[in-house]
Amino acid sequence: MRILVIEDNPKMAGAIRQGLTEQGFNVDASHSGYEGEDLAASGAYDVILLDLMLPDRDGIDVCRNLRRREIKTPILMLTSLSGTAKKVSGLDAGADDYLTKPFEFDELVARVRALLRRGQATESVRLSYADLEIDLSRRTATREGERIKLSGKEFVLLEFMLRNPDKVLSRMTIVEKVWDMNYEPSSNVVDVYISSLRRKIDKPYGTPLIHTVIGAGYRFGLEGGAPPG
Repeated sequence: MRILVIEDNPKMAGAIRQGLTEQGFNVDASHSGYEGEDLAASGAYDVILLDLMLPDRDGIDVCRNLRRREIKTPILMLTSLSGTAKKVSGLDAGADDYLTKPFEFDELVARVRALLRRGQATESVRLSYADLEIDLSRRTATREGERIKLSGKEFVLLEFMLRNPDKVLSRMTIVEKVWDMNYEPSSNVVDVYISSLRRKIDKPYGTPLIHTVIGAGYRFGLEGGAPPG
């Protein structure tokens, strides 16, 4: 899952970014309203954390403009103002939730996860395909009941593929959802991580789940399509 933090305080933005990255999210940060809005408008993010008071423009204006541009990404507004009026203004502008500074990081993570679940209320904490299963809360993976040790980035990549079974996923699509904006386009990092995942979830079990689609990217699933049931 990819998150955009629009926060003008570099120290706070850096702390939020580091903390969320340690939780397995991919995080980009912007320190201005105009740049942040342009990044948010790309549609590449699953959640936006938006500071209410930015140096070049009001966060409420950014939020309102994103909704006018039909960007439906959930927005969590961060504010140091405890008054009700500004919070109401933010929600009226299209924000989905707000959090008052200073806040406990655990609460921030809980709010982010709640926004991610909206519209997916019936989603389990586990995702599975055939004999492969991942636990989103514990961030563990098993196949044929055996625990598979994955790095944080490998887990995020596998989660993204599990959420998109039997679809051809281009390298650029994978980059947009799994890596941050510091990704170097000429890098072969996607192929390296795909190769690593194959060694861990395919090679020991005989039935491959990750397939190369020449000239297009990769597909996750059984050779003949989704398993019955």
